Amino acid sequence: MVDLNADLAEGFGRWELGDDAELLRVVTSANVACGFHAGDPGVIRRACHLAVEQGVAIGAQVGYRDLAGFGRRFIDIDPRELIDDLIYQIGALEGIAKVAGTEVTYVKPHGALYNAIVSHAEQAEAVITAVRQYNPELAVLGLAGASWLASAEAEGLRVFHEAFADRAYTPQGTLVSRREPGAVLHDPELIAARCVKLANGEPFEAIDGSLITVRADSICVHGDTEGAVRVAKSVRQQLVSAGITLTSFAPPREAVNRDALAAVR
Repeated sequence: MVDLNADLAEGFGRWELGDDAELLRVVTSANVACGFHAGDPGVIRRACHLAVEQGVAIGAQVGYRDLAGFGRRFIDIDPRELIDDLIYQIGALEGIAKVAGTEVTYVKPHGALYNAIVSHAEQAEAVITAVRQYNPELAVLGLAGASWLASAEAEGLRVFHEAFADRAYTPQGTLVSRREPGAVLHDPELIAARCVKLANGEPFEAIDGSLITVRADSICVHGDTEGAVRVAKSVRQQLVSAGITLTSFAPPREAVNRDALAAVR
């Protein structure tokens, strides 16, 4: 059993990125941008309504206030300010999700923040604190094996570990920097075959050819990767063919508001 997730609602104004509608036919959880690294209210609301139509769980993909850099640049922000920014983002998405007839069930940091909290203790604690202060029943999703997840669990949060379908790994089990050659994978069949190994807890190749094992509850397909829909469909097909059940790790507790869904049509 494994979850399949994708980053969605990452367009802005007239700038479109990714095919949210098609990806939501494939994944079981949607990491929805909250307006700080990408996404505007209209893009976010459409993604939420589409997620409700497909029965996909919604998570808040929170990040640095960095539209120009797509949230992929580290910001040395005061942890207290970061807490405020994260609460603001979760709350904004929660409001839109409620109007769409569902709820936010988990939080996943985005981009540079996602990578920073693997080793940046103060920012990691800020993420944990923001989630706990907003709603301690929300789950958190982060890089498999990251120490901040253990800290979050110790502070009472539900934690889930994530692996990446289309990213290369170092021998230490961390992601290869996007600035390095070979950091992003593109062959749908090879990616899907690796995902089957991930879901089964089997070793796969790191970027240097060594074998590593990553234990994950969820596998992410990046919505902004070239050919993302084709990759996601291939991953889903091979996982299902291998007898692996696809299901969200954090399904919504509330019933879908059909009146809200009908109102947007």
